Amino acid sequence: MVETDRGLQELKKASPDDAIYKNAGSVLIKAKKEDVLKELEEKKELSNTRIMVLGKQETRVKENLKEVENKINEMIRGMQTGGSSSAGSTGGAGPRSLG
Repeated sequence: MVETDRGLQELKKASPDDAIYKNAGSVLIKAKKEDVLKELEEKKELSNTRIMVLGKQETRVKENLKEVENKINEMIRGMQTGGSSSAGSTGGAGPRSLG
């Protein structure tokens, strides 16, 4: 992202007559300033979108992790007290006398 911003700054400083080159694999090719500017702007926008999406995913994962952690803690507390918590209960389906 920083490289893209620096590239945009330098391109904006360049005059229309300056020769502009861009990477094409391991080779540099001559390109039009407007095309390279457009390309870098699109790259920057895509990077910002990815950052936003990843941020939202990170938030969701953290929330899910916290929920799971709370459930595990509830189960541990239930086991330590000797009682059965709602998470560890079998619902009364244990052995019964029929007679």
